[in-house]
Amino acid sequence: MTSTTMSAPPPPAGIARPARRSELQAERVRAARIFLLPMILALVLVAAWPLLRTIYFSFTDTSLTNLGAGKWIGFDNYLTWRTLSSGRTVWRGTLVDPAWWNAVWNTFRFAIISVSIETVLGLMVALVLNAEFAGRSIVRAAILIPWAIPTIVSAKLWAWLFNDQFGMVNDMLMSLGLIDHKIAWTANVDTAMYAVLIVDIWKTTPFMALLCLAGLQMIPRDMYEAARIDGIHPVKVFFRVTLPLVKPALMVAVIFRLLDALRIFDLIYVLTPNSSATKTMSVISRENLIDFDKFAYGSAQSTLLFLIIALSVILYIWLGKVDLGGEKQ
Repeated sequence: MTSTTMSAPPPPAGIARPARRSELQAERVRAARIFLLPMILALVLVAAWPLLRTIYFSFTDTSLTNLGAGKWIGFDNYLTWRTLSSGRTVWRGTLVDPAWWNAVWNTFRFAIISVSIETVLGLMVALVLNAEFAGRSIVRAAILIPWAIPTIVSAKLWAWLFNDQFGMVNDMLMSLGLIDHKIAWTANVDTAMYAVLIVDIWKTTPFMALLCLAGLQMIPRDMYEAARIDGIHPVKVFFRVTLPLVKPALMVAVIFRLLDALRIFDLIYVLTPNSSATKTMSVISRENLIDFDKFAYGSAQSTLLFLIIALSVILYIWLGKVDLGGEKQ
């Protein structure tokens, strides 16, 4: 009688694969951490450490000429008071400084107006660039030229255009009969903010258009074909199909522009350097840090600038329910 040898059946594939997948996933996580480590170190050196030093200086009486000799004074740069011999209390500090609150108002006014107009115009331009027409690639490249020009160059260019004696803006408006005398656009407190807004909108609308265009190109063409076959009006298609689907990209684009607008410095510093009507938080902080040798006071304003920007963006993300992780479908 011969014995029959039976081989054991191989283990099901579903038992071994999860282990292999978990190992592969762990290796990918380790590799990602290794590749991210240099970037994290760079961010710590160029962003986190200077920020922490600025926050520390805001609680001292440090001078620009001697950064190591500052003494701890607590919240005096933010808010302090002194009782005079007459019994009257005098408040001092950034939180009661009218110049600071004027800069805060200018910053938010500039940010809200510029970002709102750039969002609308950028979406309109993106809709045009997303359509099929001859020479579309050339138009897409040409529309980015204002955004590609350095801000300093743009500011100087528009400073000449707004010049009250030789500028083209005054000549064109006078030839059209819209004004009857030449206006010093960047020197007049009534028109300085409008001049800054015009330059920023001209320069940054292409950036918004580019981000909106990226969102539009993610929308399946089949949806538009179905709407066309069903005879749905294009306006209704925009509000019912295009706008809801492009909203995630649009919200992220607004965040990027809001960050830039709230910390605007170079455009205003070059175009309207001494105008109280356009002086923003970044500009007034720089003045105290460098020009007026109030280094600790300027550090306090820079710290408040950071907190205001962070809280504004967090509030926007919370109210707008922005999905930065791309997890919502």
